[in-house]
Amino acid sequence: MLLQGIFPAVTTPFYPDGAVYYKKIEHNIDRYSRTPIAGMVVLGSTGEAVMLGDDERREVLKVTAEVAAPEKVLIAGTGAESVAETLKLTEYAAMLKYDVALVRTPHFYRPQMKPEAMLNFYRTVADRSPLPVLLYTVPPFTAYDLPLETIVELAGHPNIIGIKESSGNVEKVAAMVEQTRHIKRTAVTTEVFQAVTERMMTSPAAGGSQMVNAGDLTGGGGVATAVKPKIKTRSKEVGFQVLVGAAHTLLNSLTVGASGAVLAFAAPAPTICFEIYSAWRENDTGLAQSKQESIVTATRRIVSEFGVPAVKYAMDLNGYYGGLPRLPLLPLTSAQKSEIEAQMGRFPN
Repeated sequence: MLLQGIFPAVTTPFYPDGAVYYKKIEHNIDRYSRTPIAGMVVLGSTGEAVMLGDDERREVLKVTAEVAAPEKVLIAGTGAESVAETLKLTEYAAMLKYDVALVRTPHFYRPQMKPEAMLNFYRTVADRSPLPVLLYTVPPFTAYDLPLETIVELAGHPNIIGIKESSGNVEKVAAMVEQTRHIKRTAVTTEVFQAVTERMMTSPAAGGSQMVNAGDLTGGGGVATAVKPKIKTRSKEVGFQVLVGAAHTLLNSLTVGASGAVLAFAAPAPTICFEIYSAWRENDTGLAQSKQESIVTATRRIVSEFGVPAVKYAMDLNGYYGGLPRLPLLPLTSAQKSEIEAQMGRFPN
């Protein structure tokens, strides 16, 4: 699976009473599908996945898959504290035709989470997972930073295709890119080197799920036969793919070898994040740097300091539905809202 470009970290909307607001998921996913993002990440930390029950997580995955445009890569956050629970949700995501499983580091028993425990955890998950696995290290929330040596060792597993690295440490990104250069794999892409998703190949437009009676083709009776897909594909060489999670270091991370980013700031402002990526891809260094500098203060305040409640409020300002966080996360104060309004005024979407 090709993982390049910008992936918003999708939020989970709630009613004022705390129930999941599934209709607003449909609204948000439909709108993201109309933007130039590469795909979406569901049930990550910005999605308040740890606040949801198992039935809620499954329904969020289901609703998202039903609405998302087939050409958008869907990444499901399926990580849990045990291998067994991680695999249960991963198998469900695979049934819904998600493309990748995002598996965060288990961290509750942190003193015992030595490198050998992490190696065993991820290898067991990857061995049994029906989806390719994306490692997920998010120290700001787990207080655990997956060691570089462990990442490099896991990168050799054939079903571990990359990592979402959310520490904001550009030097670590550069080191993991450099130390995994020996890994050579291929990904199926379209003729213009965009990712080919499972949902693309099985959609009616592609012909992948359509059956035509042979008699309809010959004028007589016959058995049903599958129509060949209309999507023309090719292969692209990829290595161990590194996605970053810190918007304020996006350009620097791309420059040292990251293939893309999963960004909370892209939830309310996917356009500016894509513009940074696009300018970098086109080697327009000046434009990329200018756009990168424009988001540094906003993303630090909204994402890093205020967190999920602020991301959701910023979404409300930009035509998405953010709404309230789920307790114990608290709503914003009036002063915080005013600051976010001032910050987001520069990033219409």
